[in-house]
Amino acid sequence: MVTLTPLEAELLRVAGSVPDPELPVLTLRELGVVRAVRVSGADTEAGTTVEVELTPTYTACPALEAMSLDIERALHAHGVREVTVRTVLSPAWSTDDISPEGRRKLREFGIAPPRERREAGPVGVPLGPTRTHADDEGSPGPGASQDPVRCPLCGSADTELLSRFSSTACKALRRCLACREPFDHFKEL
Repeated sequence: MVTLTPLEAELLRVAGSVPDPELPVLTLRELGVVRAVRVSGADTEAGTTVEVELTPTYTACPALEAMSLDIERALHAHGVREVTVRTVLSPAWSTDDISPEGRRKLREFGIAPPRERREAGPVGVPLGPTRTHADDEGSPGPGASQDPVRCPLCGSADTELLSRFSSTACKALRRCLACREPFDHFKEL
């Protein structure tokens, strides 16, 4: 584990507090995309130079440029002269990087958070039924390979997939069969 200086911790907090441009209910830190902050030249006449490591949710993320510019603006407003935002692709971002607070905020915003993964490694894309059912105790129904996607509005596990893609590539569009409301589901990656 890397030990941060007090200045690095403060600047990581500032960079991480920037709202995600596609999901403004989450900060970049809660989403888990701001990975590190490195400071050089602190307390010199030339001023402090800061490098921020940013890992996009996927390689072709269209919000990457907006996130970088927003981080630069936030750090400039905090008094940092030189800011570089560097894209880091390894280790790759996964939905496991979303903080518990971020998952809570997604649910409250009406987006089903990604399900907890039981195993590390790649996430398979099942080509089976689009519905997820649960019995009265809330456990997966027959044929279900993982926990059901629960409706963030009423909590029902009886949902169906309408489209594998929603307003962003990171989300799928689902419908609750209990309350009949459509909702986004942040896909597991």
